[in-house]
Amino acid sequence: MSVVGYAYAINMNMTLTPDQEKVVQDLLATGRFSNISEVIQAALHLLQEDNCAYQVWIDETRTKIDEGIASLERGEKIDGETFVNQLLADLQQIEES
Repeated sequence: MSVVGYAYAINMNMTLTPDQEKVVQDLLATGRFSNISEVIQAALHLLQEDNCAYQVWIDETRTKIDEGIASLERGEKIDGETFVNQLLADLQQIEES
């Protein structure tokens, strides 16, 4: 982390479950990581990436919902049976290709 261009470290104590400790030890044994801090840093990086991807999914889903609501308000709708039949036809085409 950095504040105004200065790097700093926060010391934290944490307790790992035996399974978590085994994962860390197994990763260290591969030689890819030199120490526990590198393992935690890699894990946090992946967690950040996952969180960003989740936020993108949330934003895209909200946009689709908004578009759907706007479409309904314009009177562009189909009944449930028609929708399901179209969905089944689309799935059948995918299976056939």
